[in-house]
Amino acid sequence: QVQLVESGGGSVQAGGSLRLSCAASGSIFSINRMGWYRQAPGKQRELVATITNTGNTVYADSVKGRFTIARDNATATVSLQMNSLKPEDTAVYSCTYGDVRPRDYWGQGTQVTVSS
Repeated sequence: QVQLVESGGGSVQAGGSLRLSCAASGSIFSINRMGWYRQAPGKQRELVATITNTGNTVYADSVKGRFTIARDNATATVSLQMNSLKPEDTAVYSCTYGDVRPRDYWGQGTQVTVSS
């Protein structure tokens, strides 16, 4: 079992920045992928960014150049630095963890609100 604890959500004005963090604990495999998804009101959930234990990253086109994902393998934490935030970034952001096992794990979600 894997537990995920998220922090860093909040409200900012357009152009501002936020940093999200997620710490994983429990039965963590060395080879894994962690990242963030988001779901805006009236929209489907979408991938924001993911990162593997080797540092391989995937970003949504909409956040490339603005968001940066990083991780600390020793502590199984992942962070998402969000710069130049836009109102369309407003969503509930959820941390995720997955490995070779079929089950994926999700955090509770943290609200990010960007005002114009």
